[in-house]
Amino acid sequence: MPAAQQILKQYWGYHDFRPLQGEIIQSILNKRDTLALLPTGAGKSLCYQVPALMQEGFCLVVSPLIALMKDQVERLNEMDIRAECIHAGMHYMDVKRVLENMLHGPYKLLYVSPERLQTELFKEYLPSFNISFVAVDEAHCISQWGHDFRPDYLKIATLRKVFGVPVLALTATATPEVEKDIVKQLQLSSPAVFTQSFERSNIFYDVRYSENRNNDVLESLQQHDGCSIVYCRSRKSTEALAKFLIQHNIAATAYHAGMPKEKREEAQQAWMRNESRVMVATTAFGMGIDKADVRSVIHYDIPEHLEAYYQESGRAGRDGNTSVSLLLFNKMNVNNLKDSVELRFPKENYLRQVYQSVVEYLQVATGTQPDRYFDFDLAAFSKYFKLEATAASYALKLLEQEGLWTLSDAVFSPATIQFTCTREELDHVTSRYPEIATVVTSVLRLYGTVFLYPTAIRIGAIARQTRRRQEETDALLMQLHRNGILEYNKPKDGPQLFFHHYRVDSQHLIINVQRIATLRQQHQARVDAMIAYLEAATACRTRMMLAYFGEYSNRDCGHCDHCAVKQGRQQKVNIKELKARSLQLAAEPGADALQQISQQFPLAIRDDVAALIRELVDEGELKMNANGSVYIAK
Repeated sequence: MPAAQQILKQYWGYHDFRPLQGEIIQSILNKRDTLALLPTGAGKSLCYQVPALMQEGFCLVVSPLIALMKDQVERLNEMDIRAECIHAGMHYMDVKRVLENMLHGPYKLLYVSPERLQTELFKEYLPSFNISFVAVDEAHCISQWGHDFRPDYLKIATLRKVFGVPVLALTATATPEVEKDIVKQLQLSSPAVFTQSFERSNIFYDVRYSENRNNDVLESLQQHDGCSIVYCRSRKSTEALAKFLIQHNIAATAYHAGMPKEKREEAQQAWMRNESRVMVATTAFGMGIDKADVRSVIHYDIPEHLEAYYQESGRAGRDGNTSVSLLLFNKMNVNNLKDSVELRFPKENYLRQVYQSVVEYLQVATGTQPDRYFDFDLAAFSKYFKLEATAASYALKLLEQEGLWTLSDAVFSPATIQFTCTREELDHVTSRYPEIATVVTSVLRLYGTVFLYPTAIRIGAIARQTRRRQEETDALLMQLHRNGILEYNKPKDGPQLFFHHYRVDSQHLIINVQRIATLRQQHQARVDAMIAYLEAATACRTRMMLAYFGEYSNRDCGHCDHCAVKQGRQQKVNIKELKARSLQLAAEPGADALQQISQQFPLAIRDDVAALIRELVDEGELKMNANGSVYIAK
C-alpha cells in the first residue's frame, strides 16, 4: 500500500504500520464495513486518519470523549491536517461556523460527540456533506451489555440512511457478546473483522494484597524507574497520595475533574515533559494521552471491571519496552466492589426522585423539551437536594441510558460577548464613560464579529490592550452586561447535561425496570470476574484476562506474578524456611508490623508471607499488638 505508507511517512514520520493497521485501512479503502478490536496503544486513530487523507471528502468520527477529540484536532492541525470537532458546550454560532467549514473548506476529519448528530442544525447540513466514511470510536458504547453504554450511539446507524458509505467501528475492550451487538446495532453489512491479540507481552502484571497501599505504591515507584500513572477512585485520594509521595521525594502531581482547567493542564504538561515523574489521577486521566514511555501503571483502588483494568494498565509500555502494572487490593476494597451492585442500580422510586430533582434543578417545565445543554455541577446538585453524590451519579447514568438526557464530561467554554445595542447607542455610552470606551474599542479591534453573534474572547488579550488587570477588565464587561450594552458569558469549565425529551411528571415517567435488572446481572458478572482475578491463587493473569475477552490460550504468559513464581524467576515458597525466616525477623529489635516483615521477602511471595504470619499469630507462635507490631510469643 505505497500511497498509505507515503502518507504515514509524510505526516507521522513512521516507515511501517503496526500490526493490522494496513489491513484495516485497505478494508476501508475497499468500501467495506469494518470492525477493529485493537488493544490500548495499538494505534486505532491512524486506522481512520490515514484513509481520510487518501479519499475525497472527509471522515466523520463519532467519539464520546471530548478531551480526546480536542486533543486530536489540535495535533492534526499542528501537522497541517485540517480537522474540526463539535461537542457539548459549543455555542450555536461556533457549531454553525464548523459546519460551514466542513461544507466549503479542505477539511479531512470532523469529530462529533454522538448527541450532536441528532440536533436540527446538524441534520440541516448533513445531506450536503461529502463524507468518505464514518469512524465510530469507542464502539463498545453502542452495546447496552457493554461497560459504558451510551444511548446516543444507537442513533449512529441512521447515518446509513443518508450516506452509502462504509463504517469503521473501533474498540479496545469488547467481550464476544458486545462484539456481536456492535455489528447488529451499527447495521454493519458482512463486516471485515480484525482482532489483534489482547496480550501485552511487555507488561508484567502484579496483583498484591496490601494493608498499607501508600507504602506499597512508594516502594514500587522506588523499584521501577521512569514515569508512572497511579489511579485512584476518589479526588481526595489523588491529592492525599500525591502529597505523600512528594513528602518522600517522589516528583508527583495530582489530576482530577474537580481541579480548575488551568491546574489540570499544568499538571498534565508537567508530566508529559517529565518534570513530574508520577501522575496520581482519577480514571478521567489518560484517554488519548500520547505518551509512549510510561513504565508503570499502579491501581491504588480496584477498578470496577476487567475492561477498565485492561484499558488503564495498557497505558504502560506503549513503546514496547518492559513495563509494570501493579494492582493493590485488600478486604475492604473487595467489599466495596461487591457493594457497588446495590449502589449502581438503585430502586425505581429513587430513580424517580432523582429525575424530579433534576427537572427542578434545571427549571424544566412539564411538557417542554429544551433540547439544549445545561451546566450541571453534581456536587452542587446533590447538596441542594440532600442526595449522596455517588448514588445520585449512578442514578443519573441509568436515567441517561433510558434516553432522557446526555451527560458529558467537563467541557471548557471560553468567555463570549455579543453587543446587543445599536452602534449609535454604543457611541453614546462610550462618549459619556471614557474608561468603558477603552474596553469597547479594544474589543472591536480584536473581534470583528461581536455585533453578529456570540464571539469567543480572551480576557487577558483585552486586558493587555487596555493596560488593566484581568479582574478590572472582567468587572467592566460585567458592568456593560448589566447595562444591556452587551451579552457577556463568563468562561465555564464543568460538565454539561443535554436535556432531550418531553418533561413529564416523575410519577408518570416510564422506566424500563426489566432492562435495568438485566444490566444489574451483567454488572454482577463483571464484579465476580474482577474478584476472581484478584483472588486467583495460581492461575496465569493474562490467560484469565484473555478468556474474559473471548481469546483462549493454552500456555501461561510468563509475565505475571503467578508465572514468575512458577518459572522460578522469584524465590519459590518453602513453608519451613519461610516460617523460620519470619520468626527470625520478628525476633529482631524494632520488628514492626506484618507489612514491614513481608517486605523483606521477594515480591511474588509477599502475600504468602503475610498469610503465614497471620497463621503463626492464630497458632500462638507469634503475637501481634494493637498497632500491628509482631513479636515472639513467650
